[in-house]
Amino acid sequence: MQQQQHRQPELVEGSLPVFVFPTELIFYGDDQTSHKQVLTLYNPYEFALKFKVLCTSPNKYTVVDATGAVKPQCCVDIVIRHRDVRACHYGVYDKFRLQVSEQSQRKALGRKEVTATLRPSASQDPASPRAQDDERRMKEQNTDSEFFEQTAFQTESRPAAGGPSLLTVLLGLVCMAALMLPTLGEHESTVPVYLHLSVNKKLVAAYVLGLLTMVILRT
Repeated sequence: MQQQQHRQPELVEGSLPVFVFPTELIFYGDDQTSHKQVLTLYNPYEFALKFKVLCTSPNKYTVVDATGAVKPQCCVDIVIRHRDVRACHYGVYDKFRLQVSEQSQRKALGRKEVTATLRPSASQDPASPRAQDDERRMKEQNTDSEFFEQTAFQTESRPAAGGPSLLTVLLGLVCMAALMLPTLGEHESTVPVYLHLSVNKKLVAAYVLGLLTMVILRT
């Protein structure tokens, strides 16, 4: 009971400190290894937390396990991949918001925002005080950004494969039957002579069957 009274002031909505490292993600266009970043969420508390990752531009990123749980006094790694590396996104600041709550509650007890930006190259990082001031000003302009659930990300959709057509299947069966027929010149076969095929015709049937097989496998 005493422990519950001690925890109660901390569990006010939006007031629970959230510990995330790093607090800034920097992707570089010329460095493919930087297109994958890892956020580590720490839970120093005596109770489990569930988390949700939101983003201002969810279509530009892929978040592995955008929702989950962290055990008491444990941490969890959240993998974030930049999937839209283009020059038009250079210098654009996006934000991720990590919301945490208790397992038995829905309200967000705490939140932490992490900035993300794509730069052309590591050699072009802002080094001068003026450039850093400009960078800080751009981040502050994004303070009231609108966040969206990262689970809204969807993989590229394509029509479901309907399988090979009936004509393709029938043509394949004809080619298989042609290959099973005796070759012209065989005398010990019980199959009528007019069904005996030459070697050239069997080669054509084998070639067509190979093409049909590729078509069927691709569908």
